[in-house]
Amino acid sequence: MNDQAIEQEIQGKGLTAPRVTPADLQANIASEHYFTAHDGVLGAYRNGNDVHPVGGTPSVQTSSALNLLTFCVLVLNNGFTVTGESACASPENFDAEVGRKIARQNAEQKIWPLMGYELKQRLHEGSV
Repeated sequence: MNDQAIEQEIQGKGLTAPRVTPADLQANIASEHYFTAHDGVLGAYRNGNDVHPVGGTPSVQTSSALNLLTFCVLVLNNGFTVTGESACASPENFDAEVGRKIARQNAEQKIWPLMGYELKQRLHEGSV
């Protein structure tokens, strides 16, 4: 069951107490950014950072593996960041769009407890 289906069930049961909704979560995302591990390694090289403690240029096999790991960074409205990852085991199955979708879903799952804590704190303080 996905987040939207759960929200529909909650609404269908008439549960109206304060809660974090999928729309609340989406509204809390200021920006999204995607890159592969290979992109990150290349960016670190361009910036002059040593990302290979053993030294040397990554092998073709390593570079290929790094291309199969997708990251999503979500920046929230308050500037906090969460990350999600998607790793593909079979190179033949790699699809950048699918990887980004999975990485984003994984990042979004990290927002729920943060927003839940914030809501619970506001309820505790009586500010809701």
